[in-house]
Formats: sequence, structure tokens, C-alpha cells
Amino acid sequence: MSLTWWEPLLHWPRTESRVLFSGGHSKTKLILRLPRAPSVLPLLRAGISETPSVVSDTDVVFSQTFPLKRTNTVEGKVSVKVGRVDKEGSRTQVVVCCNLQGKWIMHWGVTYCDDESSEWDQPPSEMRPPGSITIKGYAVETPMKRYLVEGQVLHEVQIEFDSSKSIAAINFVLREEEKGAWIQHKGRDFRIQLRNHVQQGLFDQVSNFLLKPDNSHSKDQECNPVLLDHSLNHRHISDFYEEYSVIKEEFVLNSVTITVRKSCEADKHLVYFDADLPDVIIHWGVCRNDIKNWELPPAPFPPSSNIFRQNALQTLLQPKANGSGSCGFFYLDKDITGVLFVLKLNKDTWLNDQGADFYIPLASFKKKDSTAAEEQGWSREHEFRDGNQQTVETHQGSYQVAYTDDIILGIRSLLTNIASERGKKEKSKEAQENILREIEKLAAEAYNIFRSSTPAFVDESAQETEQLKPSEKVCSGTGSGHEILCQGFNWESHKSGRWYVELKPKADELASLGFTTVWLPPPTESVSPEGYMPKDLYNLNSRYGGIEELKDLVKKFHEVGIKVLGDVVLNHRCAHYPNANGIWNIFGGRLTWDDRAIVADDPHFQGRGNKSSGDNFHAAPNIDHSQEFVRKDLKDWLCWLRKEVGYDGWRLDFVRGFWGGYVKDYIVASEPYFCVGEYWDSLSYEYGVMEYNQDAHRQRIIDWINDTNGTSGAFDVTTKGILHTALEKCEYWRLSDVKGKPPGVLGWWPSRAVTFIENHDTGSTQGHWRFPSGKEMQGYAYILTHPGTPAVFYDHLFSHYRHEISKLISLRRRCKIHCRSTVKIMKVERDVYAAEIDEKVAIKIGPGDYEPSSGSKKWVLAAEGNEYKVWEAP
Repeated sequence: MSLTWWEPLLHWPRTESRVLFSGGHSKTKLILRLPRAPSVLPLLRAGISETPSVVSDTDVVFSQTFPLKRTNTVEGKVSVKVGRVDKEGSRTQVVVCCNLQGKWIMHWGVTYCDDESSEWDQPPSEMRPPGSITIKGYAVETPMKRYLVEGQVLHEVQIEFDSSKSIAAINFVLREEEKGAWIQHKGRDFRIQLRNHVQQGLFDQVSNFLLKPDNSHSKDQECNPVLLDHSLNHRHISDFYEEYSVIKEEFVLNSVTITVRKSCEADKHLVYFDADLPDVIIHWGVCRNDIKNWELPPAPFPPSSNIFRQNALQTLLQPKANGSGSCGFFYLDKDITGVLFVLKLNKDTWLNDQGADFYIPLASFKKKDSTAAEEQGWSREHEFRDGNQQTVETHQGSYQVAYTDDIILGIRSLLTNIASERGKKEKSKEAQENILREIEKLAAEAYNIFRSSTPAFVDESAQETEQLKPSEKVCSGTGSGHEILCQGFNWESHKSGRWYVELKPKADELASLGFTTVWLPPPTESVSPEGYMPKDLYNLNSRYGGIEELKDLVKKFHEVGIKVLGDVVLNHRCAHYPNANGIWNIFGGRLTWDDRAIVADDPHFQGRGNKSSGDNFHAAPNIDHSQEFVRKDLKDWLCWLRKEVGYDGWRLDFVRGFWGGYVKDYIVASEPYFCVGEYWDSLSYEYGVMEYNQDAHRQRIIDWINDTNGTSGAFDVTTKGILHTALEKCEYWRLSDVKGKPPGVLGWWPSRAVTFIENHDTGSTQGHWRFPSGKEMQGYAYILTHPGTPAVFYDHLFSHYRHEISKLISLRRRCKIHCRSTVKIMKVERDVYAAEIDEKVAIKIGPGDYEPSSGSKKWVLAAEGNEYKVWEAP
């Protein structure tokens, strides 16, 4: 195959629309915009190919303009002013101002002096400005008034109240009414602290309770560990003024037009790219079948190209002469079925086609040009399905994303790029500022944007794509895509003190069942016997066994071909000694940290670090990952675990407690084969009933994965929660979102979704969120046949479910279902859910009826049980 790239000197300025296909339904119509080409293509010479000859409109065999939706950021300021209205100070005024364009609403509440929780309360009615409305009993929303001051538009809310009121703080966020964007401060609510208070009787560390049971505490201290000095409540509120830098995300629409023409050479096609964006890199490959597996085109390659993972090229498009964008074109042999590509704008900004790869179908042109194609059985139906399925199904509102083995499809937010650029500016302006605080600010600003009502994600290829500079090394803990995970313990496994020894004989059994990966319990010395309150991180003599027993167990798993994940707790650490005030915040062992390693806003442990970049875990000191010495020590520890024990990857505990960007640093340093984070929070309910739309919940998990730069997966808590309600209440219609995709993380970013139905927290003897009884095998039939990385709980595997689980694992491996497999939902009603996966497996769960259509396939029943059936296409 001869392949050549040119920089065209002309571009096609006008377009015309042609209806190439119209289906039976009035809304099913394929409209392609065909550029009017000049009568002569530019005479250019490049490489070893000949200059293209004269062509006309009749030579255009395909042309389509794809919209490119991307985000842009606008910087602004939010200011807060607090002052006294009168000389006596009997009344106080708070003014909140914002200079960003839009129609802004202040969403706010108050915290009272006798309330130490982080929950909001509604302000008293006399405190609310006119036009305020109540929100679900905990807040109010007040429209911000619009002013024009010295040519600048400002939005303002004035709140006035009696200074004697026992209001400790005002908490707020800003919401843009028209686009639904939210503005926070460093990833958290804005908090206007109106009064100071003294903390007494601070909560002692859990290790203090467990190791010193004779330690006396009064009943009042146990019930209310943080006491307030109410004598301070009537002090005058101090005047102050503060400005906060904020950013708002805006969507921008661009486009790229792809035109395919006949070449003067009978066995070639000429593919032309025309984008209205400058400095675009095309990440592209070819496919030779309708499965759409990416392949590297044969050499010679276009100039400014780098090979990516032996199945794609990254090539810089050339700027157009008039400066209106970039373009380029190349030849392809006619035995190529299609071209797949995504566009790269900068280091972290990628553009794709509504969550899928852009696809240029060439198979239909081959049929038109060659009678050999007809002899091979190509039909008009096949040609239309492969060539134009994407456009037609989009009009019908049922577009299905086609995930493949070698290309990563899914979701990539622009947050990382926004935060990076923002960080650079702040660093240049405030060179004297401590770099660690800058990192914390960067993390918080990135987290801000998750409030946007529209999920921001691009192609999964952006997560794993290396830069064109070969010196930059990108490490990803996402495995091969064919992992099947077993949680190798439960909540009671520590009780014998010999769990490593007891699990070792089961290694051969787990390998024979088809598991590729096992997740082991936390290995470190811990205040709690289960291992989730670690003390000395380098002490690996735990309640599960000693370090030598652990190393022997890992070695055994490696011998049978199973990789091992270590359960590491990075969010918090229990101290060894109290400080002078009796607060347990001095660490011993090999990592002798002091209170600088604890976040400053942990209310119980008097930390001297920076503020937390996540949620607090109240039972132990929360570690400040913005500290350089903390990150270095944790990186060293993870690398030591990899070398000393032989762990292949990590299960990360309570990752809500710290920014995902720190996780990326730890993954890059320790280079795990696979990594999964426990990002766990509540789904959306209204009046005790689960809401149908759980997009906000799965978006929060995806935001965390984005913060890790896609280097880690996360447990798909959204899918577990929806399965709970769907199966328990016979509401199987919940298993399809509004776009006809699976409603969990696996519907948006399957290669990063670790699906499960139970673990040591939700099941076992804890039973915090136990899967509906008797429905477990429906849950396993779902996750073991669908994309994502399925995880099987130890208690279920070694129970009466074992045989059924084994059959499903065998089917998954036999049909090569993987984390990016394609799901086509066939039926979703009150009492039944049915889907086909990769056109190889069909599944039905629920009491309702379903049988896969025979058609050209001969479906064979491969597994069945209580209200589920799974078929296989031989």
C-alpha cells in the first residue's frame, strides 16, 4: 500500500446537502454535506507518490461533517464583603459578588454556633433577601441582581441580619440558571466564617480507645466531642473583604469534514480531512473488517507521525493557507474497510464522536467499485449498516457505541487541561507562593467543574494515549481489558490469624475457575483487626498473617498465573503517640511524621498541613497529600510493596478523601498492572425512592477517574445501586438510561468500571448494603456478561452459587467478552431486561419472557438459573 500526505493549498469553501438515503420512518434520513471541490486538486508532491490528477464532483464517494463539541474556560472573581450596618454593630451585612457572564443564583444556607456538623440549615426568614425560595428544607436560592459598574457586569446578593443571632457561618455555591453550571471554592462550598469558637474535649483517636480501654471520658464528651465556648457568640463580627479566583466552563462547537474521493489509481481512495481548528493531531488507524479493530496502516507514514502501540498513528494536520483551520489528505488501498480516528487538540484535550471513535466507512465503496465484493456476499443491507449506521441511529435516538479490543472508547474530561493551564498562570503570578499550596489549588479548581449539568467526557483513547514526544512515559494501571477479579477475603477473614495460609491452597482452584486477578486484604499493622486503620505502614505482620506468609501466598498466585492486588489505605493513618495537648497525631514506625502530615481542617486531630482536597474520614487523622514529604514517603512505600511483596496492583481505600491527581502520581511512581479506587457515595433518592436518572452519581465517579488521568479504574457503585432497586422491586426498566445505554459507569466509561454486587463492607457479616436475597445470580449474570471488569465476592464463590458463577466465567472467557465489549439492549420493560453483547452473547434477567431472534444466528442456551438465561452464538 502506498500512502502519502499533502498540505493542500486550496480548500473547498462551499457545501451542498444531498439526501443519500431515506428510511421508512419519517425521522430516519441520512443527510451528508458534500463540499464543492475545485475542478483541479492542488499540484503537490510529497514522498514517493505521484501528484493526484484532475477529479470532479462525480469522484466524491463519501463526505460528512462531524460536529466537535469541546469546552472553553472563562476566569472570573467571586468577592465576599462583611461589614456592620450601624455604628453599634447591631446589624451585619454580607455582600456576595460575581463578575462572570450569565444569570446567577446564590444557593446558600447557614451554620449555627451550636452545630458542629457540616450540614446546612435554612437561614431565618427575616435574613432572606426578596425573591428567595426554599430548597428541600436545608437551603435557599436567591437570584443575584445584575449591575453595570465601570463597563463591567457584576452580579450581587446582599444579606442583612441581626448580629446577635447565633449564626457561625454562611455557606454558599453559585449556580448559573440557564446552563446549570456550578461555581465552588477549591472544590468545596464557599464558607463565610462569621464567628470564631474554641474547641474543647477534642475527639481522641480510635487507636486511643482500643489500646487504652481504661481511658476515661465523660458521657457528655462522648456524645458531643466538640464543645463550643458560647461566650464568644455575642462578640461583634469583624469586617473583612476577600476575593476568590474562579473559572466557568463553556461549550464551543467546531467541526471536521471528511471527504473520500476516487483516485486516479484504480485500487486507491483519497481521504481528505478539513477541520476549522488549528494545530490538530489526528490519532488514526485503519480496519479491514466490520468488527472495526484498529490496525496500523502500512508504511510509508505521513510526515510528523508517531506510531502509537503498533495499531495507530498520531499525525499533525497542516495549517490551511487562509489560517481558518487545518487539513490534510492521504491515499488508502481499497481493501481497507474503514478509517477510525479521534482528534487531539493539546496534551489533555481530545475530541470524538459523541463518545465513540469517528468512523469513515470504505467497505461500501469497495462494493460499488468491485464485483469481487458482490461475490463475497456483500449486500445493500450490510453496506448500509456498516457505512451509515452511526448517522441513522443517532437520528433515531438509539446510538450504540462500538467498543473494540485495541482502541479505548469512552470518556475524557477537559478538566485536567483546564487545571494545568490555570496552574501555570498562578505559578507565574505568585512565584513566592509555596508550590504545595499551588498543587492543592490546582486540584480543587479541577474538582470545581464537576458541578456542570452536562457530563464532560471525550474518548477513552485520550486517557491512554502517549504524547508525540517519545521521552514522556505514561503508566496506566488499567490491565489488559480481560481481567476477572476475585475478592479473596471477607470481613471475618482476620479472625483465625492465618488467612494467608488458609487461602494459599485455593490458588489452583481460582486459576482453574478462570480468575485472572485476586484482591488481598490490607497487609499493614492496624488498630482495627480488619486492616483499615493502619499505623506502621512498613510493618506487614497483620491479623491475616506475617510478611513471609504473605510473600509465599503472592508467589503461589503468580505460579498459577494470577495477578495480586494489595489493599492500600492512603487517606488516613493512625498515630502512635499523643502531642502535648493529648491529641494523637504523632506517628512512629519507619515513617515518623508529625502533625504537618495531617490536613488542617480535620476537626479532631489538630493538623498543621493544608486543607483537605476531599472528604474527611473522622475516625483517624486524614493525611495531607499536598505535602511533598508525604507524597515521597508514600511513593517509596508503594514501590517497596511492589518489590518486597510482589503485588501487581492496588485496590485503593476511601479515595473520596483526597484528590485523584495524587493517585496519578502514586500510580506513575509504582507502575501497577491494575488499579481500582473505592469512590463511594450515595445515589440519588427522592422521598426514599431511587431516582431513575443517576447521571450525577456516575459523573462523580468519572470525575475522580479523570483526576487520576485515567490511570485507575473505580468500583461501579452506580451499577450496583441500580441493580438493587431494579431486581428487588421488579423495575428492570431502570437498566437502560435515556440514551439506551447501561445506566452505570460501564455505560459511559466501561474500561474503567469495576463492576460488583457485593464486597466485605456490603455483604459478609457487616451487611451494610446487602444485595437483594435470592437475586444474586441475576446480578452475576449481568456483570459477567457485560463490559467492565467484573469482581466476584469470596463468600459467593465458595457457596452454592459456585457452579453457576463458574459457568458464567467460562462463557465470558470463551466468547472473549472484555471491558470494552459492545452492549445492545434488546428489551427493557417492567419485568425483563435483555441485551446482546458483541453479537456473541445474549442475556435475559427477570421473570418476563425473552428469546433472542434466530435470524442468521443459531443461539444456544449456555447458562440458566433463577430468573436468568444466557445464550451463546457458536
